[in-house]
Amino acid sequence: MSLPPGARAPYSAIVDRPPLALPGGARIVFWTIVNLEVWDIARPMARQVLPAPTGQVLLPDVPNWSWHEYGMRVGVWRFFDLFRRLDLRPTLSVNARVCDDYERVAAEARDRGWEFMGHAWDQMPIHKVEDQRGMIHRSMDRLEGFTGKRPVGWLGPGLTQTFETPELLAEAGVRYIGDWVYDDEPTVISTGNGPLVTLPYTVELNDIPMMIVQHHESAYWKRRVMDQFHQLHAEGAERPKIIAVAIHPYISGQPHRIRYLEEIYDEVSRFEGVLHWNGEEIYRWFNGSAKVHP
Repeated sequence: MSLPPGARAPYSAIVDRPPLALPGGARIVFWTIVNLEVWDIARPMARQVLPAPTGQVLLPDVPNWSWHEYGMRVGVWRFFDLFRRLDLRPTLSVNARVCDDYERVAAEARDRGWEFMGHAWDQMPIHKVEDQRGMIHRSMDRLEGFTGKRPVGWLGPGLTQTFETPELLAEAGVRYIGDWVYDDEPTVISTGNGPLVTLPYTVELNDIPMMIVQHHESAYWKRRVMDQFHQLHAEGAERPKIIAVAIHPYISGQPHRIRYLEEIYDEVSRFEGVLHWNGEEIYRWFNGSAKVHP
């Protein structure tokens, strides 16, 4: 089956739905997603912090590969230290190849109890994958073998999907996706292999578009996150909301940015009615009332 998004999810105004209810009268779920990727040196780099001279793509792209590698060698350990101190277990959006190329990092996340969410085999757009079905099953199988548990969620690299991707994900056992950033609440979409739940992932509070694409100063990212949090926390008095924050170790794990990430969690901790859940916890809560999957 190959369907455009509108055919899978008919339009639904948030004000026309009955409000969801969080445990204990909580107002908001704070969903932290750490993204770990493998950038194959044989291909053009997934992101560039240093454009190639005269705009010509050069291979191998050692400068930008090295920039990403800093995140895996150094930046991610700042994340581990922060979330250990906060006693938080984020969602890990992870290329399955990380389990092979960066086993030390993947094992640390596994042993700390982080949720593993499928993020393809390595970092390249879904549209460029020759055998999409094979790649999805290979990725899910590798993560299951590494962690002992099949992932419940999936996020495409760069949020990429083709019209047939939802069918392939449902076939592989995925229950929720983060690629559809069109709501503040979970929704349900149809596929030929059963429904999928969409969770409110983020492009607005993702450090890639803010820092690398839009080139904001480091402190501005914190300001935007907190502006969004304040608004959704206030709205949560009437109907609970979900705020997602997506970070990458080669960006937010840099020495000049990590303090702003730390300050976000410090400020959020001063508010009542905040739940720090991973994606699977959000999915289980929503599925408990919506009965999307048995």
